[in-house]
Amino acid sequence: MATEDDDRPRKKISHEIGQDLSLLSVEELAERVTLLKSEIARLEEAATRKRASRDAANSIFKS
Repeated sequence: MATEDDDRPRKKISHEIGQDLSLLSVEELAERVTLLKSEIARLEEAATRKRASRDAANSIFKS
């Protein structure tokens, strides 16, 4: 039988750089690591796209 807690929407995982980690469980820490790795990948992809756009623009204007 489901408990009342099961019906509540799960709080979105977020992380603040430098926050106190002592109150987090091992599972919560693992979720944060996954979240941050995904965010790093997203940032790296954005940087790659911006570099490609900049390089394409530079090659046109340097002609």
